[in-house]
Amino acid sequence: MRRSLVLALLVVVLGVAAVQTGRRLLFNLTYLLGATLVLSFIWAWSNAHFFALQRISTSTRSQVGRLFEERFIVRNTGWLPKLWLEVRDNSTLPNHRAGRVVHSIMPRQARGWSVKTLCIQRGRFRLGPMEVVTSDPFGFFTFTRAIPHTSTLIVYPATFDLPTFEPPRGHLIGGESLYRRTHHITPNVAGVRDYQPGDSFNRIHWRTTARTGRLMVKEFEEDPTADVWLVVDMEASTRAVAQEYADFLAFHPNVWQPALPEPILPSSEEYIITAAASIARYFINQKRPVGLVAHAQERFVLQPDRGPRQMRRLLEHLAVIRAEGRTPLHHTLALEDMFFTRGTTLIVCTASPSEEWVQALSLLRRRGVRPLAVVVDAHSFDPSRMRPDAVIAALRVAGIPAYHLQRGDDFAAALGHRAAVT
Repeated sequence: MRRSLVLALLVVVLGVAAVQTGRRLLFNLTYLLGATLVLSFIWAWSNAHFFALQRISTSTRSQVGRLFEERFIVRNTGWLPKLWLEVRDNSTLPNHRAGRVVHSIMPRQARGWSVKTLCIQRGRFRLGPMEVVTSDPFGFFTFTRAIPHTSTLIVYPATFDLPTFEPPRGHLIGGESLYRRTHHITPNVAGVRDYQPGDSFNRIHWRTTARTGRLMVKEFEEDPTADVWLVVDMEASTRAVAQEYADFLAFHPNVWQPALPEPILPSSEEYIITAAASIARYFINQKRPVGLVAHAQERFVLQPDRGPRQMRRLLEHLAVIRAEGRTPLHHTLALEDMFFTRGTTLIVCTASPSEEWVQALSLLRRRGVRPLAVVVDAHSFDPSRMRPDAVIAALRVAGIPAYHLQRGDDFAAALGHRAAVT
């Protein structure tokens, strides 16, 4: 802009001098510089307005440890060539460097590029908005055009295969998935048979009836497998972060280091979420109904259900839960105890050093609930935090299975063996 002002001032000075002296050279210079100024403005304005920017995302969902890919296409829709366009991206996805400087786009042509980003942090992230900066060939005028369109990317927490998480069968309520014939209507259809007098009409399977030419009714199975409830402790005061990352996150909340030395962000919050997601995946694969309770930035409750759709719901919730809650774990268990009926498997994931939640689990155990605990060692992230030995000892006295998870542990190994008090 300063160059254009200097050139405009020079045109004015030359014009005044040409009028006063009447010299043809000054008039020619005035016309030349004036025409250059006007044409440069038109060129820069055309560059900023006559183009199309297309942003193509491969998916709106990703997962920690996976690559997220986007494709960008800039098309020159004008009649003048574009010497350069600087595309700036204001996405909040960490390490997502989608901006580029695109050179030499001829009329009616396009340039494209792809961006692959390793997802290292779970959450809901904004893709966009974008800005495009361009100028004329002489750099007299610079225009910025905003592309306000945005979309959302949800990054799920990482999950690990847990081949041996459960205690021996029979210790968990529900045991094996035993299917028995029942005259009640249940979600589990066993097959079809001929209609018999007294069968309800709502049990008739009309497709089989139409195919065979005789009335056929559905038979059902009974599934005594208990619900599995995951309680994720997101109390803010129990969150521990490794010091080498705490300062960095305080100043750069949406940026991450180029090389991440650990697959999971070194904080008790991320280890709790990753453990809960892995356990949920394990039980969903076992065809067990899994539900979720968390008191975080708000109250999260997801009723138990089976199948891949339920797994997606669980990951959607776990992706956005933050350790910003104010409710202690023992209060959470008391407030939500109406869900933990007799025969329920209750799995608590926490880094809390308080033994009050162990007492709350003991009360639920007396009511026929079968609790387990995954204790994340906050001391392994922040040496100023208490070790969980007292909590693990209290769980052992109460007869509640416990699993001890520390920073850097292999999740499959740590969640495959019960904790021992040292």
